[in-house]
Amino acid sequence: MDSSAPSPFLFLDTLMGYQKTAMIRAAVELDLFTAIGEGACTADELALRRGVAQRGVRILCDSLVIAGFLTKSDGAYGLTPDSALFLDSRSPACFTSVMEFLLSPTIVEGYDRLTDAVRRGGTALPPGGTMAPDHPVWVQFARAMSPMAGPLGRGVAAGLDLRGVTAPRVLDIAAGHGLFGLAFAERYPEGRITAQDWESVLEVASGNASRMGFRDRLTLLPGSVFDVDLGGPYDVVLLPNFLHHFDPAVCTELLKKVFGSLSPGGCAVAVEFVSNDDRVTPPGAASFALVMLASTQSGDAYSWNEYREMFTAARFVELEQLPLPPSAETAVVGRKPTA
Repeated sequence: MDSSAPSPFLFLDTLMGYQKTAMIRAAVELDLFTAIGEGACTADELALRRGVAQRGVRILCDSLVIAGFLTKSDGAYGLTPDSALFLDSRSPACFTSVMEFLLSPTIVEGYDRLTDAVRRGGTALPPGGTMAPDHPVWVQFARAMSPMAGPLGRGVAAGLDLRGVTAPRVLDIAAGHGLFGLAFAERYPEGRITAQDWESVLEVASGNASRMGFRDRLTLLPGSVFDVDLGGPYDVVLLPNFLHHFDPAVCTELLKKVFGSLSPGGCAVAVEFVSNDDRVTPPGAASFALVMLASTQSGDAYSWNEYREMFTAARFVELEQLPLPPSAETAVVGRKPTA
């Protein structure tokens, strides 16, 4: 068969994408990856271990093999390296909790209403979308996304040059789980962190700080970042996964406020999905624009040039990008002049 011939496969495969979502959700809800990791490797063993029908678990596991989540040899299922690391609940890197946010009713509803969002040019969710004041989805985000955020936060803390500052004062804006700021507390024993977010969300950050032994070095700043006095001066202001929720004008005004809270030589760090100017590459970053269309009124996946314009308009200098592999995100860094 001529592989270059027109084919409806891409359309059909995309149309049935919900089936793969349902498959992985069922596997996580039944905790099959952990059971296989513990040695229950056949359909009979898994059925007994999880109290489910043998036919059901056989078909589900075969589907997981086809999709690349499991291996199969002589009727025995096994974990792939990725599944062993990220989907077995015994692994410290397990992040199946992200399902709670990514498949939450609010997020899914935004995609159910995507046609209307395209017509409007912004989310068709109730007024404000996910950016409505004190939206409960962000408590869910803070609890569910921690396994993914921890390594990213440590990547930022390790890669950012503080130019001799050994006891940084760090402000974590829209802190959520707080793990970006707490990564600096972990790296700098004398550092002090201020976490800003809605009060209900900060309870999650406070809990993480207590668990990590850093609660005495964490200050909470509840409220909207657009309304509260940020205080300072800070050596670092973090804006993890936040600017993309707003249009460039709002981002620029917030960056100006951040600029005023920094000490001379301090830096602002926005962790973002940075697309190329063509808005379709790299795919992992550029595709995030659709997330913003579904859930916000004016958010986007901005290009490096667009971020550079925003930071420059807010008077930041020495702009640079700090890659955060293996994620699709990048840290956009700007510094406040020393004089």
